[in-house]
Amino acid sequence: MKKKILIGSRARSRAAKMTKLLEEAGYELILNPFDRTLTEAELVERIQGASAMVAGSDVVTKRVLEAGSPSLKIVAKQGVGYNTIDVETAKQIGIAVTITPGANSKSVADLTMGLILAAARNIAGMDRAIRKGEWYRHTGVELNSRVLGIVGTGHIGQEVAKRAVAFGMSLIAYDTCPRQELVDQYAIRYVELDELFATADFVSLHAPALVSTVGMVNSQRLSRMKSTAFLINTSRGELVVEDDLYEALRHNKIAGAALDVFCEEPPKHSLLSGLGNATFTAHAGAYTEEAIVNAGVIAAEEIIRVLAGQEPRFAVTN
Repeated sequence: MKKKILIGSRARSRAAKMTKLLEEAGYELILNPFDRTLTEAELVERIQGASAMVAGSDVVTKRVLEAGSPSLKIVAKQGVGYNTIDVETAKQIGIAVTITPGANSKSVADLTMGLILAAARNIAGMDRAIRKGEWYRHTGVELNSRVLGIVGTGHIGQEVAKRAVAFGMSLIAYDTCPRQELVDQYAIRYVELDELFATADFVSLHAPALVSTVGMVNSQRLSRMKSTAFLINTSRGELVVEDDLYEALRHNKIAGAALDVFCEEPPKHSLLSGLGNATFTAHAGAYTEEAIVNAGVIAAEEIIRVLAGQEPRFAVTN
């Protein structure tokens, strides 16, 4: 009897190359039939008897993992953020949890630069005005010689640095593990977090949601920013205290913000949506054809490796 693989990711983020790899390896695929994330109850129903799961934005709870045990051997996350998976329970049960580092780095970095440009030139504001029959020209700022502060210089942060240098930006960064190669290649200057917020013209967040990072952008840090500075977040919504950001934007304590991620997604009751100096996208950083293929292939390869009795390459449950 074929081993079953639950594919939680919806069709739009499910690469044909990934499913082909798994089918050619002899697995039976249980596909998400909806154009949305599966609920906990739906996951519990479908994961029973499965040997592996490909997780998109699914919330893989203790109940889901226990329903999959003992047959479930691996949850392969498409992406690098695994805060939606109960990793501690997975460790206790003996289920590997893997990620796909680097798969969407270029895609997220591209969107980050797009949001930086959108904030600097208020592209969304001019678009809204023209649609209303107005002819509004926003006086923006050039990126050349502006200081970009990168919080987190992992795969995505490095790609953002590469792009920012092409725009003539100066780079400062914060990371618990500074990378000398970035200092040498892009002249990045590593600083403490408070100095970064006080110095940067654009602060771009590229950190995971951990105990040490959740709520790191709060009223205290926002108060350190220049009144002409912008906050960009394409990492995790939980890094920002949204009520504090709302107050900072409402009172023009900072010039603007551009957000791809939110504490609640979709942000049904966010006060931020009523502000003209904020630009939004729908957690779309990894939504390019290339990133979806890359992440899917890496996830499939991890499943094939684990189910063959080999060690995963990108486990977070070691």
